[in-house]
Amino acid sequence: CLLLRWLKNFSSERTCWKRPSVLVQFLLGKIIMAEPAQKKARTSRTFLFSSESVNEGHPDKLCDQVSDAVLDACLKDDPKCKVACETVTKDNMVMVAGEITTQAKIDYEKVVRGVVAHIGFDSYVDDLSSVDSKGLSDKTCEVLVRINKQSPDIAGGVHVGKDEMDVGAGDQGIMFGYASDETSDCMPLTHSMATRLGKKLTDVRKSGELWWLRPDGKTQVTIEYLQHKDGSVEPKKI
Repeated sequence: CLLLRWLKNFSSERTCWKRPSVLVQFLLGKIIMAEPAQKKARTSRTFLFSSESVNEGHPDKLCDQVSDAVLDACLKDDPKCKVACETVTKDNMVMVAGEITTQAKIDYEKVVRGVVAHIGFDSYVDDLSSVDSKGLSDKTCEVLVRINKQSPDIAGGVHVGKDEMDVGAGDQGIMFGYASDETSDCMPLTHSMATRLGKKLTDVRKSGELWWLRPDGKTQVTIEYLQHKDGSVEPKKI
């Protein structure tokens, strides 16, 4: 306050300044804007928080599992292999593509069909109204393989001519996350519940208890939280 009062007097003494200085306006604005935020932090509120989880037959999960299986097959026989594998699926078709350099002899089609069968995709009828079709069949699906060796440019930037402590990365990304004391697995409660519900759906499908379920599925859990004045949160409704 003393600083602002001094700045106001200082600016008013300058006849060429008809209004308070830009600095005065800036500081006043900061104080005015900060006040509501401080008040908001001292009050309780309710809010909704949601998490979703997809089952193993979801197209995204299917593609992840196929790519993982290809990597596992390469690493099994060649620990120093270089693998960049992408998977695409649509209408009884699965395609694996990318750049792989390995000494292992991989039957990519066998790997793809094995994953599809393990998930439970065993029937396809080209009719959207069919109740028998699961949308994909491990026996009849088309498997496309478009894989060649690792690009020399990428190899040079990642590992060629480098020691084990100086390897690069063929890709990059930004990830963030946090641990929570809300659950024993240190994940948000909504995430844990959505994941466990999805796992239960997969278990009862594969056991035959709910034979009519299909591999593809999604769960979502929304919880209403009460945020207390001290910032802590309490789940109220699911």
